[in-house]
Amino acid sequence: MIEAADITEDAFLGGQLRLKQKRSGHRAGHDAILLAAATDALAGDRVVDFGAGVGTAGLALARRVAGIRLSLVEIDPELAELARGNAAANAIAAETIVLDVTAEAQAFASNGLSPDSVDVVLMNPPFNDPARHRGSPDRARHTAHVATEETLHAWVHAARRILRSNGVLTLIWRADGIADVLAALSRGFGSLSILPVHGEAGRPAIRVLVRAVKGGRAPTRLLPGLMLNDESRLSKSKVTEILEGRAALPLVEP
Repeated sequence: MIEAADITEDAFLGGQLRLKQKRSGHRAGHDAILLAAATDALAGDRVVDFGAGVGTAGLALARRVAGIRLSLVEIDPELAELARGNAAANAIAAETIVLDVTAEAQAFASNGLSPDSVDVVLMNPPFNDPARHRGSPDRARHTAHVATEETLHAWVHAARRILRSNGVLTLIWRADGIADVLAALSRGFGSLSILPVHGEAGRPAIRVLVRAVKGGRAPTRLLPGLMLNDESRLSKSKVTEILEGRAALPLVEP
């Protein structure tokens, strides 16, 4: 049980989404909102958010695209409980599943996530390189941020298993790990769209957002970079619209 004093309530999407989260440990931020803005979904689609935490990305997507059938998958029971409460508090229909994304297929099926049954998966896996990143002593924060050598491949494999043919996977990863992303997606995915995200103009990208299609065969597209703090690519007002959930990123097909 989480004590009330250990919980904050924070506004996202310009106040359209209010989420309770732990005061310490992993905190929701721009990565989750950008992931939601990059995710392609339609009303009626079955959408699964891997590593949902308190539900930020999945609930932000549901706020933009009404009528999706959303499942929030989270390994930490306390975070899953917060996600469940956040969905209810924001009047968003979503089921919350306590499950390790790296679990075997049977565990997924037992939770209603059978092979070839999902239209869209979005995910923000732990992505910091343990060789270069000093992990937090807070266990939950460490789990949320630091990847093992197998993390990305395991998460992509799980997404590939539950997605139907032509289903869409959207993920966010650190930009200097783009080679790992391409390697993980090389089996079973194609039609990639890649959007670099820069904190500042003139500086290397800090994140990549990637859209991939199960069984896709179209050429890979490298999109113009998103500059969070510069007007050279997207105007400041456009970035604000994206972070407030009033606009989608170019990875979302018209």
